[in-house]
Amino acid sequence: MAESFAFAIAEGVLGKLGSALIQEVGLAWGVKTELEELKDTLSTIHALLLDAEEKQATNRQISDWLGKLKLVLYDAEDVLDEFDYEALRQQVVASGSSITSKVRSFISSPKSLAFRLKMGHRVKNLRERLDKIAADKSKFNLSVGIANTRVVQRERQRETHSFVRASDIIGRDDDKENIVGLLKQSSDTENVSVIPIVGIGGLGKTTLAKLVYNDERVVGHFSIKMWVCVSDEFDVKKLVKEILKEIKGDENYSDFSLQQLQSPLRNALAGEKFLLVLDDVWNTDREKWLELKDLLMDGAIGSKILVTTRKKAVASIMGTFPMQELRGLSLEDCLSLFVKCAFKDGEDEQHPNLLKIGDQIIEKCAGVPLAVRSLGSLLYSKRDERDWVSIKESGIWKLEQDENRIMAALKLSYYDLPHHLRQCFALCSVFAKDFEFANVLLISFWMAQGLIQSSGQNARMEDIGESYINELLSRSLFQDVKQNVQGVYSFKMHDLVHDLAIFFAQPECVTLHFHSKDIPERVQHVSFSDIDWPEEEFEALRFLEKLNNVRTIDFQMQNVAPRSNSFVTACVLRFKCIRILDLT
Repeated sequence: MAESFAFAIAEGVLGKLGSALIQEVGLAWGVKTELEELKDTLSTIHALLLDAEEKQATNRQISDWLGKLKLVLYDAEDVLDEFDYEALRQQVVASGSSITSKVRSFISSPKSLAFRLKMGHRVKNLRERLDKIAADKSKFNLSVGIANTRVVQRERQRETHSFVRASDIIGRDDDKENIVGLLKQSSDTENVSVIPIVGIGGLGKTTLAKLVYNDERVVGHFSIKMWVCVSDEFDVKKLVKEILKEIKGDENYSDFSLQQLQSPLRNALAGEKFLLVLDDVWNTDREKWLELKDLLMDGAIGSKILVTTRKKAVASIMGTFPMQELRGLSLEDCLSLFVKCAFKDGEDEQHPNLLKIGDQIIEKCAGVPLAVRSLGSLLYSKRDERDWVSIKESGIWKLEQDENRIMAALKLSYYDLPHHLRQCFALCSVFAKDFEFANVLLISFWMAQGLIQSSGQNARMEDIGESYINELLSRSLFQDVKQNVQGVYSFKMHDLVHDLAIFFAQPECVTLHFHSKDIPERVQHVSFSDIDWPEEEFEALRFLEKLNNVRTIDFQMQNVAPRSNSFVTACVLRFKCIRILDLT
């Protein structure tokens, strides 16, 4: 699914095509027209990529088209980087000269003629390939997208309800008691308080809210209770209608304006101690929240709004209580839930061999109830050990998509990311599960890959990288932050979030070992998972011959690295555009 960040790559190539150095090189080397045509063609395609990325999930032809485009874009990046490198490498004039005079000094050299001819052919080849791809775009009825419009792929708008059978829920008793206690607290500062529950998708935020909503102590504490699923669109008028429906029942407000709606809502809540659950909130526009909040503030002292969200930024904007970060279930609770989903009552005792495999299956769920339930349900009524072993040995991202409720839930977090962060996030899958990232290491990794976009305000790349990390932290995609020394800290990815990154990074980002046979043609970022270096150095060198156009080589295991310089030399000579060779 690496096609999901074609938009960002195309944007980067367009930026390079517009740079002063590339324009000067194009003029002097006689490829100015070719480069301009390349830029014009790519601009027309770029405008359609947001729509193409959204439609590719249900249209294999569009997905294949994007894959072909990605190959051309990567080749274009390599060509433009080579232009940059060769021009700058040959600068021999005194420091302080203009870029133009430096480039011209190189171009006038006889040694540049062969390079000029070679690069001219490569640019022409790129333009011809891109023209063919552009000609195919008319087949797909794509629409021009807006760059800052979030692309969210989902079969339908999510909808939730407040009912839950408490006996079916395992492992959330302590969390429920905590939230019930907060709901019964009074506030000295305002009538209506907001309690945000935060966590990754599938962790059980909505389930916890249901448990609390239906608890007898809560039912008796509030005179009015309302449940509204907000989901993707934070439309104040729509939300007011939904809240009124919860209070008034069958009354029809479909034709009412917001002006007509605000009065009955405020009157209905005036003097009442109410509980409002706003489930699955994604909105980070504070003005929209304040517009809705103003209409809710006439409730009696002790009124509460309970918010569930994946985003800490939402909690920061809406919350008056500290956000309640939901954690994963214990292994013991996971096993109890798994058994409940995978077996009929008492049947688990008849299959101790399957239970042992089940112990290993739930480890990959990393405490996420949705994952436990989904994998348990997949195995319900299956009693052949081979079926269980297959699930145990498969990555979550490899499960059949029509059965994979786990990925369906997690993918919403990915599609909610700004486009410039999608590739940054996906390429974190280069690192092993449970890897402890250091902020300075990850920022350097992104910088080497050319993924950090300048803000145009003379900001340091390192500072922009910090803002990227903070954004991913706020969306619960990074967790377990540890402060080391001033300015340096570490963090991790939840195992299922790592699976999400793998899903979107493949097939360009893969984990291999020196005996791997099935290697995707488009692989560009390689992690080696070998626990030992091959006994014979030539085995490692021979394996490199199976790879092309690699940009990243990383060794996941500590103390596994080349024994001589021959491997490093081979990488540098074979992979002209390699950007990261991590031997630590």
